[in-house]
Amino acid sequence: MEPPLLYVGLTLVFGLVGGLVPILTQSKEDTTKLKMLTGIASGIIIASAMLVVIPEGFELASEEHEEEAGHEEHEEEVLGHLAIGGALLAGFALMLILEGSGIGHAVHEEHHDHEHDHGHGHVHHGPSGWMLVFGLSLHAATDGLAIGAAAASGGVTVTAAVALAVLIHKAPAAFSLGVFSMHERDDKNKSIRDVIIFSLATPVMILVAFYALADLEHHMIGLAMLFSAGTFLYVATVDTLPDIHSPETGRKALMYVLTGIVIIVALLVLADSLHLGHEH
Repeated sequence: MEPPLLYVGLTLVFGLVGGLVPILTQSKEDTTKLKMLTGIASGIIIASAMLVVIPEGFELASEEHEEEAGHEEHEEEVLGHLAIGGALLAGFALMLILEGSGIGHAVHEEHHDHEHDHGHGHVHHGPSGWMLVFGLSLHAATDGLAIGAAAASGGVTVTAAVALAVLIHKAPAAFSLGVFSMHERDDKNKSIRDVIIFSLATPVMILVAFYALADLEHHMIGLAMLFSAGTFLYVATVDTLPDIHSPETGRKALMYVLTGIVIIVALLVLADSLHLGHEH
């Protein structure tokens, strides 16, 4: 299998361009467009996780148990299902713990909240600036794990679907990081450094995950994909729940999410018609 260098390059470019634009051009956030992109990205992420990553991960993680025979078969199957569910739960719980610990990924929400509280744009968060950069970069690394694991499985469609979900979510996240860092840092070079750290996390982890998982058994690749799916589900729901729950933005947010879901469904139908499958 060839390393997914195309996705390595695309994730790096999306991160750098999205993050450096507000720093180098002094562009301001367009809240409406940002919410639209975030909503569509959430729909794509949810659909990718439920229609592609989880089924593919379950199939790979279940392979060794389908081959088992004898009186221990039922016990092995139970343990296998616990591992499968546990991997999914671990990904979701990791993001929940990070968010609850203040190492969140929703940097644009953090920025808007502080602007609203203080009545102006220039805010200082002290150590939380590094914490948010770390949180975003860690989340970007889990995105890389998802793409790398999908590529290691040999699935063309699943890799493309995961990469699309990551890419469309990466642009608004990088842009928001750039805006936040410009308010947080007193030096443009420090803001550029923040964006570079964030931008490198995904492509580096893609390569690490691909080479680390390529020689492992399929069920380990499947568990890695399920772990990534858990992070996907958390991020997608948390990104959109505030807007969904608001009477003023609920309908628009719902339409954006449904649009993302429709995009993935259409692409999967197209991929099926072109017979783009995978090899284990």
